[in-house]
Amino acid sequence: MSKAFVSESDTPPDDDDAPRLPELPAGTRNYITPAGFARLRDELRRLLDVERPKVVETVSWAASNGDRSENGDYIYGKKRLREIDRRIRFLGKRLDAAEVVDPALQHGNERVFFGATVVYAEEDGSEREITIVGVDEVDPEHGRISWIAPVARALRKSRVGDVVTLPTPGGVRSLEVLEVRYPEPGA
Repeated sequence: MSKAFVSESDTPPDDDDAPRLPELPAGTRNYITPAGFARLRDELRRLLDVERPKVVETVSWAASNGDRSENGDYIYGKKRLREIDRRIRFLGKRLDAAEVVDPALQHGNERVFFGATVVYAEEDGSEREITIVGVDEVDPEHGRISWIAPVARALRKSRVGDVVTLPTPGGVRSLEVLEVRYPEPGA
């Protein structure tokens, strides 16, 4: 096929199948714990100092082998390089916008704010324990939810003994706050 009929571009295509990253509401800060900030910073350093140079070396070697159209190392390497560069841009933006909040500074506080670990009871008597963290630190399997999650917003500023309402698609649920704690300083 003639190159006149083929659209080629040096810009990477938008990867619609790429996983969507958590979005922050417009005008809000990117609150994050010190541990979460360190994890993102370490990942960025690893990508810049280790992974990207290795992939660049592989792509350079593969390109020197001649025909690039059927060169798997070259094609995969270029794709991986785009993925790494996209992640580097994302991490750079997130770290620039990050506002580190140390939950240990709230130790002894009786109200629910960012960094709190909260135990609450649902209407059916079941209890759940969650920790309110930044959007880049979410891990639902371990009870770590984002500060912008509906449950976290419903619990914000509540105290032990308070009953808060949580609007859900299935109706309004009531949650009773049983325990509020923050990590000890230096822990």
